[in-house]
Amino acid sequence: MAGEILIKPDLQFVKRVIAAGGDTVKKCYQCDTCSVVCNLSPDEKPFPRKEMLQAQWGLKEVLSDPDIWLCHQCSDCTVYCPRGANPGEVLGVLRQMAIEKYATPPVLAKAVGDPKFLPLLIAFPMILLALAAKMFGYLGIPEGEIVYGKMFPTLLIDFIFTGAAAFAVAVLAKGALAFWQDINAPHPWRVKVEGNLAGNLIATLKDILFHNRFRLCETTYKRSTNHLFLVFGFIFLAMVTGLAFYHEWFDPHGQITKVYVTMKLLAIPGTAALLYGIWNLIKERQANAEKAGYGSYYDWFLIYVILVVGATGLLSWLFRLVGIGILAYPTYFLHLTAIFMLFFYAPYTKLAHIVYRTVAMLHARMSGRGF
Repeated sequence: MAGEILIKPDLQFVKRVIAAGGDTVKKCYQCDTCSVVCNLSPDEKPFPRKEMLQAQWGLKEVLSDPDIWLCHQCSDCTVYCPRGANPGEVLGVLRQMAIEKYATPPVLAKAVGDPKFLPLLIAFPMILLALAAKMFGYLGIPEGEIVYGKMFPTLLIDFIFTGAAAFAVAVLAKGALAFWQDINAPHPWRVKVEGNLAGNLIATLKDILFHNRFRLCETTYKRSTNHLFLVFGFIFLAMVTGLAFYHEWFDPHGQITKVYVTMKLLAIPGTAALLYGIWNLIKERQANAEKAGYGSYYDWFLIYVILVVGATGLLSWLFRLVGIGILAYPTYFLHLTAIFMLFFYAPYTKLAHIVYRTVAMLHARMSGRGF
């Protein structure tokens, strides 16, 4: 019969959703309140009602549904749900499972979402950095003026973190390509895309950069502002890091030294914006926990990694400024550990949403769904 779709429920998939934090999924009785109150849901094939149904029935195909990424977890749906099914939290779990599906290797993504593996996830970069310092730098508290290059020479830092970043980019690129192929595969539920890819991508990136969609949220509106501080904090710090890399590798005659020294000042507002944004995100989550959901361990993993990156970076600068070496070097070591975790684990944490949400929003824009 034409148009028939074979449905293959998977009970283990449902159990996985429940275990990962979507324990309220079975409460949903398909009233569609969530889709009605969501300001981000498109008129054509709105979410999250259909995703809740698929999750209830154990339809694993939902992990290839781009709409789980169009959700910004505003929690408007959770607040107005008459059954307490917490659709926003459930879609957050589905995004986590989608990252596991598309990440390489998936076992590492599962480890990031499981608190019992946290000690190993922290130990790996600490051991790696300690061995590197022992072999090429100085593992201890160097005497004299505080110069972090004594512990970790610049070339060593560049090698380790460029490698970590390259690994993350490769894994994310592979996952994004597989995701794009899946959401464009022939299927009765899928929509076709059309239009200029580059032009639509630029428009999508503008929406993401300025949080145009995110600011349509009501219940957690403040989250969009705090998230914006976080994003621009990262942008400022990335600019400083990129210029420093160029200065060290491609400017042997010091032609941009003055520009570099001036641009380094961007690290101050960058760090301030990052810490302001992440601290307020934590407070906002706690304040809205009762009505909007507290979030899973997976959510908080990335939040605290970012907080440690910002806090240890600021303290490293302050301890070096006042000349307390016994605190400066260990804090710098922790700072590098946190940065490595942020980079290397990026394809497996919520940070991966930068890529998958971009792909999903691009697809929605090119299929004429109001994005």
